[in-house]
Amino acid sequence: MKRALITGITGQDGSYLAELLLEKGYEVHGLVRRVAIEDPEHRLWRIVHFKDRLHLHAASLESLPSIYRVFQAVKPDECYHLAAQSFVAYSFEDEFSTLNANINGTHYVLAALRDCAPDCRFYFAASSEMFGKVAQVPQTELTPFHPRSAYGISKVAGFDLTRNYREAYGLKASSGILYNHESPRRGFEFVTRKITSHAAKVKLGLAKEVRLGNLDARRDWGHAREYVRAMWIMLQQDQPDDYVIATGEQHSVREFAELAFARLGLDYRDHVVVDPQFLRPAEVETLLGDAAKARQRLGWTYAVPFKSLVEEMVDGDLARLKGAAGS
Repeated sequence: MKRALITGITGQDGSYLAELLLEKGYEVHGLVRRVAIEDPEHRLWRIVHFKDRLHLHAASLESLPSIYRVFQAVKPDECYHLAAQSFVAYSFEDEFSTLNANINGTHYVLAALRDCAPDCRFYFAASSEMFGKVAQVPQTELTPFHPRSAYGISKVAGFDLTRNYREAYGLKASSGILYNHESPRRGFEFVTRKITSHAAKVKLGLAKEVRLGNLDARRDWGHAREYVRAMWIMLQQDQPDDYVIATGEQHSVREFAELAFARLGLDYRDHVVVDPQFLRPAEVETLLGDAAKARQRLGWTYAVPFKSLVEEMVDGDLARLKGAAGS
């Protein structure tokens, strides 16, 4: 039985990935903060329905000794490093903690892996935010990076660390440059979930509006469930490498809001308010990925239409709020 270790197992991607690996017969371990174990109702809600099939280990990405202990005990065959401070807006508010947690955390995981499980296959969750002020559209694995936030900068550093451990120490380390990916498990602080949850609240009379920033920002949005499948496929390759994972389609925040409210018979223009406080100091106006390399070398294809993704999220939030009201 293969043994996998996931950092960030309580997040959107970690929960979908854990389910996928369990389906494939893996023994799945997760690295979580101790506070999550002490407050499972609020912090483990994405994995609560299959938590008894997981092996959870308390550790902190800010502590090399704690990470080292977990790797020494688990000795995984595959490691998926998904944990990060990933909310871009917050990275402008607290650049220091974002850089510290994301860069040092990645370095600690790589260092522990090199010592404790040198044959382990490693996945690093890179991000389209590394491209930032894009040099070309669409972006490929060869497009230069120009990050526009501390988050994007931290991901470039993690990407370079991963590549360096691959080239310098022979670690079987790959990076997935994932474009925006969403689901009903997305965090409420992200613009997509903010839109779908507020659309549901408006429909139920629990809110009247949602305040957003740049409605014209354009993103390549996919479903997280499809993207974690790409992560797994990457680590099944004998040759580690880096891959862009994207749909190749682009939509604006305005389009997302229009579809979300229309799902509930509402006009987004009656409820969306543009608030300057939600504008980024340095905006990333457009991101569009070219996943040709992943299609050709990994055989990975993407199948969930944009409209279906938005409607699944809206339906999920509507059901959740109705359930909460009825309980």
